[in-house]
Amino acid sequence: MRPIYQTRQWKHPEGYKYLAPWTNAVLLRFLVRKFTETLPRSEYRMKNQVNDAARSVVANIEEGYKRPTTKEYLDFLGFSQGSLEEVKGDIKRIMQDGFLKSKPGADLAELNIDLKEIKGILEESKGEIGLEVLCAPLSTLKGNELTLEVFLEIINKTEYLIRRLVASLESKTEERIKRLYGEMDKEAEQFDEELKKIVEESKIKE
Repeated sequence: MRPIYQTRQWKHPEGYKYLAPWTNAVLLRFLVRKFTETLPRSEYRMKNQVNDAARSVVANIEEGYKRPTTKEYLDFLGFSQGSLEEVKGDIKRIMQDGFLKSKPGADLAELNIDLKEIKGILEESKGEIGLEVLCAPLSTLKGNELTLEVFLEIINKTEYLIRRLVASLESKTEERIKRLYGEMDKEAEQFDEELKKIVEESKIKE
C-alpha cells in the first residue's frame, strides 16, 4: 500500500522564495533586527530571543518546503506558526516594558512599505541581497520608527498566509487520500471478482 502522504516534488528547489508567507517572514525578521538594535544592552536576552524566534519563522518555512512528504511540510509550517506566536508575545512584552511605542492607526503604508513590492523584489533577487539594499524605504528606516501596530500588522498578515498555505496542503492531502482509498476499493472489487472466477472454475473441474 502506498503512503498517504506522498513524496513531494518541487518545480523549483527554492520555490519557497515565491511564497508570500516566506517573503513576509523575511520582512518581519528584517524589522525585528532593525528594532532590536535600539534596545539597551541590559535587554540582550530579550534581543536574542526575539531575533531567534523571527529567524525561526523563516527557517522553518524553508526547511519544511524541502522535506520529502506533505506531512513533514505541514509539521514545519506548524513550527513556523509557533515561532510567529513567540515573536508576537515578545513584541507585546517589549511594549509593556516601555521599549516599544504604541501608535494607534500606524501601519506599514505609513512607512512606505508595500508588501507586494517586497514580494516582487525578493522573488526577483531570489532573496540573495539584503532588503535594505533593494528597497529604498527600508534603507533609511530607523528602528525607533517602528511601533507595536506595525509589528502586529506584519505578524497577523503572515499568520493568515501560513494558515492559507496549511489549508491548501491539507485539502490536497485529503484529495490524495480519497483517490488512494478509491483505488483500493477498485482493487478489492477486482480481487473479489477474480477470486469468484477461480472458485467457479474449481467447481466445474470437480
